[in-house]
Amino acid sequence: MSIPKILLKPRRSKSASLRHPWIFAGDIQQIDGQPADGADVLVHTDKDAFVSYGLFNSKSKISVRQFSWQPDQPLTDDFWRTALNRAIDYREALGLLGPQCATRLIFSEGDQLSGMIVDKFDQWLVIQFTSLAMANKRELFAQILRERLHPRGIYIRTEKGIGKLEGLVLHDGLLMGEKAGEVVIDELGVKFALDLEEGQKTGFYVDQRDNHFRVSELMKGRTVLDAFSYSGGFGLHCAKRGAAEVTSVDVSEAALDLARRNAALNDLQKMEFIKSDVFEYLNLAVHQGKRFSGIILDPPKFARTQKTVVVATQGYRKLLRNALKLLAPDGILVMCCCSGLISQLQLEELIGIAATETRRFVQIIERRGQAADHPVNANCLETSYLKCIICRVI
Repeated sequence: MSIPKILLKPRRSKSASLRHPWIFAGDIQQIDGQPADGADVLVHTDKDAFVSYGLFNSKSKISVRQFSWQPDQPLTDDFWRTALNRAIDYREALGLLGPQCATRLIFSEGDQLSGMIVDKFDQWLVIQFTSLAMANKRELFAQILRERLHPRGIYIRTEKGIGKLEGLVLHDGLLMGEKAGEVVIDELGVKFALDLEEGQKTGFYVDQRDNHFRVSELMKGRTVLDAFSYSGGFGLHCAKRGAAEVTSVDVSEAALDLARRNAALNDLQKMEFIKSDVFEYLNLAVHQGKRFSGIILDPPKFARTQKTVVVATQGYRKLLRNALKLLAPDGILVMCCCSGLISQLQLEELIGIAATETRRFVQIIERRGQAADHPVNANCLETSYLKCIICRVI
């Protein structure tokens, strides 16, 4: 049976040939055949030259996700098996497949597997799909992962809003194997209890692993505010490595309960957990004249679409301004941003604006990003999303 063919518009052919994985509806000149949503398609230039094999979805803004740019490598089961094992081999080389490890095994476009994320938490795997076509192959992917890693169980987790964006109907739950209950992982010497069924995203933010450790080294002996603390990532590492005291603030009581349990799990003292909207807490702390010698700001994604960038930058600016007011002289400020639509330069400019507004001298001493198990695809720079800027504040 012949594979339906996508013919691109003249000016769009070059981008697709340069191996960016996304083809949008506006890039397409003609469709030969009637591909079903999730079906394999051939992508050709306007002059009918081969570009790639991809997966089609008429309901998504991303009409085609490209996976193979070799004419002799169609998207067979063997192709997917090779692609998944190649990604896992890399994490194995990093030493991230051991007991109690938390690891991103598959990083979507970063591993040329657009639309699928897989995280490993001890002996369980969690898969998150952002593509209908990839979700349709979940049984195959689960089988490949089971053959390679022998997990005790594999969960499916869905991202909020993805059903509408992709026309995808998928429910959270156990795909195969046994339920996990509470899973304990060890992240560079700090233990975390995870809830794989109810926790945010896939259960834990593994992209901050190396930043947790580095920031904790700089916070030794300091009074630390960990804002947007979630389950305690930054704060627990700081307390573990000698912070004088840590105040963790989050709006979610469930997240704080988990953070408290994690503190007990590591026998950590001198930690306070406060349920509050972070913006409100910072305003009140400024009014009360509080002082911290280290502040960590790790907010959720403020800018999800281009339309929300302006509002997001206003939010970051407000956070930074109040944080600088609360920092004692020679303080350490850590500003994290997981919004891919906010660039490193934009974030640094916002820090500069806040410094001017508060009349503080701010030195950027380190620029950091996501952990190595979140590799950046050089042909899809959208995979470089996490910014972690460490500053000294005079």
